[in-house]
Amino acid sequence: MEKIVTVGLDIAKSVFQVHGVDAAGEVVVRKRLSRARVIPFFAKLPRCLVGIEACSNSHHWARELIALGHDVRLMPAQYVKPYVKRGKNDAADAEAICEAVTRPTMRFVTVKTPEQQSVMMLHRVRLMLNRQRTQLSNATRAHMSEFGIVAPVGRIGLERLLAIVADKDDERIPPDARLCLEMLGAQLAIVKEQILENDRRIRASARDTEVGRRLMEIPGVGPLLASAFVASVADPRLFKTGRDLAAWIGLVPRQNSSGGKERLGGISRAGNQYLRQMLVVGSMAVIRHAERHGTKRPWLIELMKRRAKKVAAVALANKTARMVWALMTSGEHYREPQVAHA
Repeated sequence: MEKIVTVGLDIAKSVFQVHGVDAAGEVVVRKRLSRARVIPFFAKLPRCLVGIEACSNSHHWARELIALGHDVRLMPAQYVKPYVKRGKNDAADAEAICEAVTRPTMRFVTVKTPEQQSVMMLHRVRLMLNRQRTQLSNATRAHMSEFGIVAPVGRIGLERLLAIVADKDDERIPPDARLCLEMLGAQLAIVKEQILENDRRIRASARDTEVGRRLMEIPGVGPLLASAFVASVADPRLFKTGRDLAAWIGLVPRQNSSGGKERLGGISRAGNQYLRQMLVVGSMAVIRHAERHGTKRPWLIELMKRRAKKVAAVALANKTARMVWALMTSGEHYREPQVAHA
């Protein structure tokens, strides 16, 4: 059998497909493996280039194969899809991965460490818990409104409703309904406590790293956003410029240019939605502070005069993403802009 130099690995939960070629591009191996046979198979191979589509469990397999001495590259699935010739099956996907990983212009995903994945899990669980808190609060309000009991919007209004549920002498709520509402209240209390604990861990993760502490010096970047950047951007040097990082987050204009005519639209909204959302939220906080107390950024003041507040926030988010890249790659600290005196 010829020496395998490139392997495309299509991963799944139980069934894995391998497509290997030699230096001339001839197919050497094309086979299906069970989960238990993946590591023994690659342990017998000499060092080779292994391509895998980036997904939730691809980082685990990348680390396992790197430990065996292979050169593993992760690729976004949307960049692999054009290389699928015809039909959708595991063998065709593995062949497309094997072809895509050898392209000189292919963009790769940095393999994350278990610690980085753990921090991102904190953020994903935080989003889930916040959704559950909103769901429980809305359900409590809706059920109590069936008995004519309503309260103002906000935390104080919800606390008034929960106090009514806890009052056994209030006869407006039937016994069975009170039992259900007490269940919702108990779940809400648990979720709130879990959110607080989750936020404490995220703040600690941001302060534990030197990069996270430097990022928090940027206006509009708090512990939440700094922690998310450190966990999401495993290697900032993978982006050649700050604009590339902003484009990966989806904060650059969408292009529809042709025939030498440049047509730019709104932001692309491609890439990391969570980072984009947090950057815009942080930028809105900076703008609100600038409206009340002023700012040392003349360009921001001029932009706020010409554009709507949310448009200015997106522009500021783009600029913040570029500053984040600069600090992560250079190792420097944030410096406030100096106002030029006439």
